[in-house]
Amino acid sequence: MSVQVWTYVLVGITFALYIGIAIWSRAGSTKDFYVAGGGVSPLANGMATAADWMSAASFISMAGIIAFAGYDGSVYLMGWTGGYVLLALLLAPYLRKFGKFTVPDFIGDRYYSKTARIVAVICALIVSFTYVAGQMRGVGVVFSRFLEVDINTGVVIGMVIVLFYAVLGGMKGITYTQVAQYCVLIFAFMVPAIFISIQMTGNPVPQLGMGSKLNDGSGLYLLEKLNGLSTELGFAEYTEGKKSIMDVFMITLALMVGTAGLPHVIVRFFTVKRVKDARKSAGLALLLIAILYTTAPAVSVFAKTNLINTVNEEEYTNMPVWFKNWEETGLLTFNDKNQDGKIQYVADKKANELVIDNDIMVLANPEIANLPAWVIALVAAGGLAAALSTAAGLLLVISSSVSHDLIKKVFVPNISDKGELWAARGAATVAVVIAGYFGINPPGFVAAVVALAFGLAAASFFPAIVLGIFYKKMNKEGAIAGMVVGISLMLFYMLKFKFGIFDGGKAAVPGLERDWWFGISPEGFGSVAMVVNFIVSIVINKFTPEPPQEVQEIVEDIRIPSGAGEASSH
Repeated sequence: MSVQVWTYVLVGITFALYIGIAIWSRAGSTKDFYVAGGGVSPLANGMATAADWMSAASFISMAGIIAFAGYDGSVYLMGWTGGYVLLALLLAPYLRKFGKFTVPDFIGDRYYSKTARIVAVICALIVSFTYVAGQMRGVGVVFSRFLEVDINTGVVIGMVIVLFYAVLGGMKGITYTQVAQYCVLIFAFMVPAIFISIQMTGNPVPQLGMGSKLNDGSGLYLLEKLNGLSTELGFAEYTEGKKSIMDVFMITLALMVGTAGLPHVIVRFFTVKRVKDARKSAGLALLLIAILYTTAPAVSVFAKTNLINTVNEEEYTNMPVWFKNWEETGLLTFNDKNQDGKIQYVADKKANELVIDNDIMVLANPEIANLPAWVIALVAAGGLAAALSTAAGLLLVISSSVSHDLIKKVFVPNISDKGELWAARGAATVAVVIAGYFGINPPGFVAAVVALAFGLAAASFFPAIVLGIFYKKMNKEGAIAGMVVGISLMLFYMLKFKFGIFDGGKAAVPGLERDWWFGISPEGFGSVAMVVNFIVSIVINKFTPEPPQEVQEIVEDIRIPSGAGEASSH
């Protein structure tokens, strides 16, 4: 069977599975909708958390970034992995014990203020919409190539699927769908990696294959060969970094603390029965995530080596079918500048004739390596599973922030359980439409958009959550001021240096990096905005009244690791 037929078969089977699970586990109450009834097992929650966590950025884009950035791309590996550990150990158990459905719910109650709750809802919506834009773009990329439809049509198809199971099942439907999606995405990521590792080095373990000798008789190590190919074309050595240590540190830190403030990951720890289960599921999720994260660098090395060997100095007319297929999507373009009919893939931008979108590397990797059609189709199904699982989690955060934190807790306190459930579904529907718009008009490739979402989460939520748990005298005035200043500063920097809004449209002009404050990229500036948030919060706190005694007692209580109750909406 052809790749397209295999893709229709595998994607059709996985979509039928997701929809079937959503119907079987549909939500009957707000507790089902928000936290899956609070009775999910640690293993199921660990798998669902891993799927929620490993978005299109992890599956599609991270190895693509590492393939082109080399050593510099390691900031995504370090930041996202370290961030998950930080979240699991420092925040998750305490938030679970506090017993609230959402991050705005925690902030609203901990800081005894409707204003704090509203500010937190606005921050959650900004973070979630920035993040979900990357997921919908990932869905569009997969559909456009493998189902041979327009990227925009692909985004619409993804919207319909995710709307169905997110709106019908809520967190209950999403949780069990994500368990299935984890199985699909990890299988889809590992199978081609193992195939190519054996093909290139004879070693079936990709993580070891990356550091092994090639089995082509050259006696060269794979990384040695890639370094040589890179320098021949004028690029830096693959294993050498170009970013400043300051920027590497700041991006890693922003991704770490941004992880710990991500609303859609935190809410997963409310779906288990006990705090002990939250700790267990966090540990299991880390192990499950590590499978993909330790394989991604190997996939990037295999893909980059195969790509250079396939395209450079080759006749354009001799290019394999995969090259022409990706050209049709517009994500790979060849411009024969010297009219010699050969592809010049070099570092010099004036002479370079090939432009490759980072997001295609993982998806094109099996095709470049001439793997069987079913493996190529499997990667498409995995990419969709990764994008849709995270998109569903984000949409739930958006809908619960609107229905639970705004409508029930601020505007209509007497709304019935059924009315709140309908409000949540309505909010999810509107959110899907907005997410689709961002997918059709994306602000950048997947991982770059997602990295900005982490910066926004770091700048807004992380200080408010940490101070709320570990500093009982932290008051509402300090927390509100810190969140407002932090997210405003991050948004300003992002819009100025990523989109050129306050900069006369110069964002796309090479050399703009020279104007970065302290040499820090927009992806890393969340660290600076977070520090400013902490400073503003603590300074304002010193000049304003202490929180009420009962709030201070609650904060003391959540740090005692026993007697944790169930998540409550009251």
